[in-house]
Order: sequence, then structure tokens, then C-alpha cells
Amino acid sequence: RINGRDPDYVRDRVSFEHLTPLFPEEKFNIAPSRKAGMSARIMDLFAPIGKGQRGLIVAQPKTGKTVLLKEVANAIAENHPEVYMIILLIDERPEEVTDMARSVNAEVISSTFDEPADKHVKIANIVLEKAKRLVECGHDVVILLDSITRLARAYNTVQPASGKILSGGVDANA
Repeated sequence: RINGRDPDYVRDRVSFEHLTPLFPEEKFNIAPSRKAGMSARIMDLFAPIGKGQRGLIVAQPKTGKTVLLKEVANAIAENHPEVYMIILLIDERPEEVTDMARSVNAEVISSTFDEPADKHVKIANIVLEKAKRLVECGHDVVILLDSITRLARAYNTVQPASGKILSGGVDANA
């Protein structure tokens, strides 16, 4: 079996680049979860997540973004067991990675803060390609990324010098 499918099915799959992008029509149910906290329920009411949608959590440091990410992951895992979920942690502390792996029912892939920026980029690209192959095989895939800011900084660091800085005037190596 390849990605949960028979080899004959996988051989005839349509490549990701040739799939038709659609607007989200089906919603992830986060609120009905027994494990979901109040934050996830409020998010489900005011900013529901649809299949095929991209979202961004923007908040100040130490306000509970990672806790909210865990609640959303657990709710999706409980209410939508057919979804293949990947949690990608970039430039995180090893303790955070361990806590996430123990707290959620998902594949946790990480690149910790002690690793170089090119490894952050490489791991992010591998996860993206894995998700594409799973989608080609007909699976619904969710990638929860923490943190897109650190990933953007890593991409900016590995790019050849062009004199550009990140938006907001922040240097990539700051």
C-alpha cells in the first residue's frame, strides 16, 4: 500500500499541480468536541475553518496561540478522524515539541531552534510535498504550522543576499 491506497490507484492519480482548486464547501466542526476549550468554540463561531481554507492566528507573545493550536488539532482529530493531520513546528524549543507530540493525535514534525535555517526550510518543503502526495491519493490533509514568522525568517536567511528585509523593517537575522 502506498499512502493508504493500492498501487493501481496511486499509479493513475492526478498530480497536485493539475488538481482543480475549489472554495471551501465543508466546515471542520471544532465546537462539538468534548476536549475543545472555550477558545476553540469561540473561534468556531466567529472564524470557522473550512476544508481547503488557509487561516492565520495573529496574537501577542504569551497569549496562548500554541494552546489554541492544540485545541484545534484535538478537535479536528476527534470530529474528523478521516483527516490526515500534520503539525509542523519550526524553530521551537525541544520541550514545546515534546509537549505538542504528547498532547495531540497527529503527526508532529519539527525543526528545533538549535538547527540551522536551511534545515527549517528543508523540513517545511518535505512536509508540503508529503501533504501534496496525500492529497493526490484522495486524502484530506491539515497542516498546522507554528510559526510562519520563523519559517519566513528561515526562507529569507537561506536566500542569496539581495539587500531586502522582512516587512516591518525586521532583518532576517534579527
